[in-house]
Amino acid sequence: MTAAMYDLMDYDEVLEKFDPVMGMEVHVELNTNTKMFSTSGTNFNAEPNSNVDPVSLGLPGALPVVNHQGVEGAIRIGLALNCSIAESSRFARKNYFYPDQPKNYQISQYDEPIAYDGYLDVVLEDGTEWRVEIERAHMEEDTGKLTHLGGADGRIHGATASLVDCNRAGIPLIEIVTKPIEGAGARAPEVAKAYVSALRDLVAALGVSDARMDQGSMRVDSNLSLRPVGTTEFGTRTETKNINSLKSVEQAVRFEMQRQAQVITDGGEIVQETRHYQETDGSTSKGRPKETAEDYRYFNDPDLPPVHVSREWVEEIRQTLPEMPWIRRARIQKEWGLKDEEMRDLVNAGALDLIIATAEQGAKPADARSWWVSYLTGKANEQGVELAALDITPAQVARVIVLVGEGKLTNKLARQAVDGVLNGEGDVDEVVKARGLEVVRDDGAIEKAVDDALAANPDIVEKYKAGNTKVTGAIVGAVMKATQGKADPGQVNKLIAQKLK
Repeated sequence: MTAAMYDLMDYDEVLEKFDPVMGMEVHVELNTNTKMFSTSGTNFNAEPNSNVDPVSLGLPGALPVVNHQGVEGAIRIGLALNCSIAESSRFARKNYFYPDQPKNYQISQYDEPIAYDGYLDVVLEDGTEWRVEIERAHMEEDTGKLTHLGGADGRIHGATASLVDCNRAGIPLIEIVTKPIEGAGARAPEVAKAYVSALRDLVAALGVSDARMDQGSMRVDSNLSLRPVGTTEFGTRTETKNINSLKSVEQAVRFEMQRQAQVITDGGEIVQETRHYQETDGSTSKGRPKETAEDYRYFNDPDLPPVHVSREWVEEIRQTLPEMPWIRRARIQKEWGLKDEEMRDLVNAGALDLIIATAEQGAKPADARSWWVSYLTGKANEQGVELAALDITPAQVARVIVLVGEGKLTNKLARQAVDGVLNGEGDVDEVVKARGLEVVRDDGAIEKAVDDALAANPDIVEKYKAGNTKVTGAIVGAVMKATQGKADPGQVNKLIAQKLK
């Protein structure tokens, strides 16, 4: 079903009648070299079913061993989220049958998570600060990946067959679960988006994950229920699974608010279920009935001993935490002299960290800002992706800026170089060489182009001699056209001035 096929209540009417309650569950894949309980690799681009071993395939007699780096990553995330770190935590078996879980259970943590009772303060678009309380952050292993064939957009609905890839099975995951988020009202979708955005920035800053939502290394499940205004009892919740962009997080919450409100008002019943987000129109569709904790039959994994964490180790890790994103932003704002609104615009556009990273690669902050918030934002909009998902790195943008500063590329040629990188034609220097983009510095060739342009435009020459010095722009344009934009504009202007005098 598409959004148009659902009866949706007007958003303002929803808020008059109901109070939304949210809960966010975010799964973060850690960037360890091996899996959570085995020595198998974790290469994202590996051939299907090549990064597997007896443990991740659930073969009889294969015994798991805890990844030390995975535990450290969990502690780093817990500390950054202001959580308490448990001195002892346990792994449990979460039992369910699904084709992408070879052994029919997932190793996770249930009643003894490694991190608990934390919070993350997030900033909304108008500068309002909102505290999201964290229930827990626990360790677990990822499942395999299903590729559905025959359905729309690779989803299970309408699929005629599904392929199983177990490469992802066993990759370390940290699941971060919030406490119920109440009182957001009309701003509930915005709060959800701001929280996921802040969490993504935090995880990336910690260096424990690349937090690429588009590649599945950070996945969001959004829980939502409605209760009549003035009441306190929670309504029945739905869980929208595997949302993979900030925009989608916001749309999924808003859609569920409108859909549930209409169902309740029409006398229907909200079913506790999972739902699938539809990228095409921002709707959600029915998944499967949602299990309760009892349905998973959790019990302590007999193959894994408790994880003991010393206070000394926790403090050692705490000392290695990087500057938190919100602290860095305050420092950058002061150093760059940005106004509050300018800083908020950069953050909301997802551009700030990219600009900072580009400046750290040798570009001037002003130049980095200009490229990311203008040309590259336009390219992201054309592709319908977030800025960070563009196939270009801050280092590559910095290289383009350096080449412009050295006079080896004009701004026009630089944009062509960036287009080449975005098209997958190679690194910046490879694109410049392959496309022949470097600025022409042959004095003879440029002088001839200037002479030809002056000869072809005698009226402009007369106007210049009459005192109108601003008309030379047409001559410059003619020279740039003749040289396919490869002439050095400074050199062209200098030659024109010399000849006209």
